[in-house]
Amino acid sequence: MEQSETSRIEAFSDGVFAIAITLLIIEIHVPGRSQSETLGHELLRLWPSYLAYLTSFLTIGVMWVNHHHVFSLIDRADRTLMFLNTLLLMMIAFVPFPTAVLADFIRTDGARAGAVLYGSTMTVTAILFFVWWRYVSKDRRLIAEEVRDEDVADITKAYTPGTLMYGGAALLAFASPWVSAALYLLIALFYALPLAQWRAGLRRGR
Repeated sequence: MEQSETSRIEAFSDGVFAIAITLLIIEIHVPGRSQSETLGHELLRLWPSYLAYLTSFLTIGVMWVNHHHVFSLIDRADRTLMFLNTLLLMMIAFVPFPTAVLADFIRTDGARAGAVLYGSTMTVTAILFFVWWRYVSKDRRLIAEEVRDEDVADITKAYTPGTLMYGGAALLAFASPWVSAALYLLIALFYALPLAQWRAGLRRGR
């Protein structure tokens, strides 16, 4: 099996993450000068864009943190990991598009389609993230020798519910796009808050 250092993969990945997270704010457009007399109202009217930005910023940020953490646990890479990582980055780079669509259409008849698009994107991303991790961790394929089995198992447990949560929220969009959009934010907050990891650390006496 061809193996290589991971530094180039990490550098390339960090670049994609940085671009994707920066594109989120570019999708929030400044009101035109013709609306200067009602600027305050126009800025408030953009609240769906602010919430969509917050949701996706947290989501991509958490993915970057997890991605960075996993690479701190592995000491080598192979071609399969490179391809899986590229597919994962492809989905992450796509996130700004459904974010902008959902923000623009949440108050229209297109809300359902926008919420389903966003949820579908996140579901596929969660699936790829889990597959990416399972490839790395199965039989400790690429995991460094000093990493404990308990830490590997904890990461697997943390990644497992992501697909179900995003998939459920996407299906809920057919009934209520607003509730679905709220769930996307809650899922982002769930993964962003380190409460679960903190409790796990207390149980192990860390």
